[in-house]
Amino acid sequence: MTSERHNRTDDDAVLDAARDCVLAVGVRRTTLTDIARRAGVSRMTLYRRWPDVRTIVGDLMTREWLAAALGAQPPADTGPARERLVRGLVAGVGAVRSHPLLQKIVEVDPELLLPYMLDRCGASQLAFLEMFEELLREGHRDGSIRTGHTARQARALLLVVQSFGLSGRTMTDDTDPELGDDAFDAELAHILERTLAP
Repeated sequence: MTSERHNRTDDDAVLDAARDCVLAVGVRRTTLTDIARRAGVSRMTLYRRWPDVRTIVGDLMTREWLAAALGAQPPADTGPARERLVRGLVAGVGAVRSHPLLQKIVEVDPELLLPYMLDRCGASQLAFLEMFEELLREGHRDGSIRTGHTARQARALLLVVQSFGLSGRTMTDDTDPELGDDAFDAELAHILERTLAP
């Protein structure tokens, strides 16, 4: 147990260092040497756990997206499952969309996100699907969410929120409040309500 906790602490120190490097110069300009130096560990220590910078950044993105989305979730005892799911998804999209790491990657290294949009699900997407399915099943039981194939519903929700989170900025206009983030968050809530209602 102590060894596991120690390893998690070491991993967090490395991921913290990777985050600082990526925020400073982007993924392409970050090296394992930079991360090791900032984390206060040897390059060999990194190689034992991660073969390259992109693998570290993959773990970093998973940690950061999950923490941002989970931190935006309403408490479990605050209403029917549909209401909590909609509020949580809209808040989670806002938290991830405004996350400094995502903003830096979109600005400097957007190609890093393409595999997760076109080829495969990443660890954070799989974790989100699991959370969505749990709330969908709860909504099926309490009658607040239309019954259906739970895994398919969860995947459809992920497709919707992913598009709002990653592509939303291409549709917003800071000069028009009717096309700002808040307006699109309200539109997302409306879409989700209509999609999930029995």
